[in-house]
Amino acid sequence: MTIDAVALSADLIRCPSVTPDEGGALVLLQSLLTDAGFECARVDRNGTPNLFARWGAKGAPKTFGFNGHTDVVPVGDAQAWCHDPFGGQIVDGVLWGRGAQDMKSGVAAFAAAALDFVRETPPDGAVILAITGDEEGPGRDGTLALLDWMADQEEAMSVCLVGEPTCPEVIGQMIKIGRRGSMTFYIEAEGVQGHVAYPHRAKNPLHALVDLLGEMTQKPLDPGTEHFQPSSVQITTVDCANPANNVIPARATATVNIRFNDAHTSASLIDWATALARAITDQSGVNFTLNPDVSGESFVTPPGAFVDLVAHAVQAETGVTPELSTSGGTSDARFVKDHCPVVEFGIVGDRMHQVDERVPVDQIETLKRVYTRILQDYFA
Repeated sequence: MTIDAVALSADLIRCPSVTPDEGGALVLLQSLLTDAGFECARVDRNGTPNLFARWGAKGAPKTFGFNGHTDVVPVGDAQAWCHDPFGGQIVDGVLWGRGAQDMKSGVAAFAAAALDFVRETPPDGAVILAITGDEEGPGRDGTLALLDWMADQEEAMSVCLVGEPTCPEVIGQMIKIGRRGSMTFYIEAEGVQGHVAYPHRAKNPLHALVDLLGEMTQKPLDPGTEHFQPSSVQITTVDCANPANNVIPARATATVNIRFNDAHTSASLIDWATALARAITDQSGVNFTLNPDVSGESFVTPPGAFVDLVAHAVQAETGVTPELSTSGGTSDARFVKDHCPVVEFGIVGDRMHQVDERVPVDQIETLKRVYTRILQDYFA
């Protein structure tokens, strides 16, 4: 009997797995996979739930991997939803609930495809599912924990497909072959407090901070590269917590997020920002502390055999020729890329994280067919 990816999606939505709660989602998947002959292991780390499952021989030369997450963001105001956010209801051909798009339907589709594939046409190789409960959270003990555990256990994927939503409007529209890097600078400017009428006796940290922010944003970092759009520098907060209009504050802070392409690394951007801050310190006497937080480096899986295989399957099952893109935010592919070649393909993501998140059930069915064809073509 084939696995119904829509029903499995609904069952997963009924698991209230808001990060970091497991909510029963991984328990459900582990039971289903174990019964089908997958070797499963819980790879929890620091309270974060993760599941590893493999069908086939450990160390098989051809090992196809799927990666995804069952954790979801909070529902917000549950009363604002048209249907129970954890009800998994299907109304007029649409599945409603938190995680319907991001990304319980994707996990259900690749799990269903893998389960049917290994039962109906056992491949000469192995299939791995690496599923985390920490993609929507800090991300330090999710897919990273799975990959660390796999290295210790000498488990390896030859290639990996991440089932995140990738399509803007129509399923089949876009495959992600890379992602921009992401980093945040938490900036502190330390000056000297004083009376606004006697500025020569003070050192205004806000003036220096504004100069630094101007230097960071006044011209583009780059014009873009072969596979990436131009890098983006965005100021997200500026503050000095000063309630008085006649006091020059001693301290000011700002937060700057950078989404960067493969013309840069986080290290090169730290050097760039540090040099700008040092020059302004020399001019103003205001000292800066830059605290960078790196979410991930930029990466790209160049068009080639694996990308072509996925693109062919998408086109064959959807009738749409997919765009190869590196747009959008970050995903756990930023971790997988250090393990093996990785691409991303999933459903339309136009309602991710929103109230009334939902997905047409025919997209889930199409996605399972795409994943099934990818497996068939990979092991042909």
